[in-house]
Amino acid sequence: MNENDPTVIQDIPDFLAHAIALEYESVERYQELADSMDVHNNPRVAELFRKLAHYGELHAREIEHHADGIELPGISPWDFKWCTPEGPESGTWDDVHYMMNRRQALEYALCNEQRGRDFYAGVAESSPDEAVRKLAAEFSAEETQHVNILKSWLLNLVEPDSVRPEDLDPPNMPE
Repeated sequence: MNENDPTVIQDIPDFLAHAIALEYESVERYQELADSMDVHNNPRVAELFRKLAHYGELHAREIEHHADGIELPGISPWDFKWCTPEGPESGTWDDVHYMMNRRQALEYALCNEQRGRDFYAGVAESSPDEAVRKLAAEFSAEETQHVNILKSWLLNLVEPDSVRPEDLDPPNMPE
């Protein structure tokens, strides 16, 4: 553990600032996806993304509770210490299609939660600060619970892989 490494989270304020940003970026992405699914007449997946956004918001507030009374640093978007272009739980637009079904949406969310878990686990391994390592391990364990919940939802989903919702207003592509 190198205490001078700029890619390593050194202290609790820095860690909590990262964790809060990670969670709210995830919430924002799920809300954007829900809105997009609504526009494309895919209400079942929109509802699922709204549910995921709600759970993310609850988790973000829980993390904010840890930050009560702590002055958090402002972090520029290019200074975050994760290896993904956006927050680890935000996913990319490349993995989304306006006609995706609930199984595909859950698989997308599962990958996001796994990246979030891995981010926290990496901080738990690399930070020189014992308090950061402990809290990051707790957050990683919480993300593992989220991963397990999504896996359970996937196992209990009766929707077949190949079923896509009917597109009541398909894109009009000029010939």
